[in-house]
Amino acid sequence: MARPRAADYDAKRETILKKSAELFARAGYDGTSLTDIAKACGTSKALLYHYYANKEALLTDIIRDHLQELVDVVREARAFEGSPRDRLEALVRALLEAYRDADHEHVIQINEMARLPKEAQDELKAMERELVAHAKEAILAVNPSLAERPELIKPVTMSLFGMMNWSFMWFKPSKGMSREQYAGLLTTLIAEGSQALTAEG
Repeated sequence: MARPRAADYDAKRETILKKSAELFARAGYDGTSLTDIAKACGTSKALLYHYYANKEALLTDIIRDHLQELVDVVREARAFEGSPRDRLEALVRALLEAYRDADHEHVIQINEMARLPKEAQDELKAMERELVAHAKEAILAVNPSLAERPELIKPVTMSLFGMMNWSFMWFKPSKGMSREQYAGLLTTLIAEGSQALTAEG
């Protein structure tokens, strides 16, 4: 008979993932040991093994949980009622909000995924592709003329993610615009910028 999970299992797992993400982001995956993680969590290495057998499993879950949250908020944003531009802005705003307090997880997604075995990478990359597909769909709805310039669709879509993905390097809501305002700025850049590009064609 399987041993039942403790009532606080999920909360402890979440703590382990958050502390691991912080250490991986600051010291690097190679520079962080399970002993370091156990110490940061205020627990024993033996108890840590009850949740994760190795760092690879930890890294996989950190990235998977982060991407799943992004996928969930984007799926919800797709149902936003309004104009195509309103829906694009809702998608951008949802992603920027999901990035709040997730800088460590985001850095790890960008820098450490390649350390995982191919099967795990394939799963996580499929989640990334879903995010890109939803954004591409929203951008095409705002500027249908992009469909006539297919060579522009990927650069425009990935430029949006580039502006969002690297905002953690400099974005300080307390010293400028809010996340909502930044979402509006990015929407304008993508919507009007892509229209200028297709007008040139």
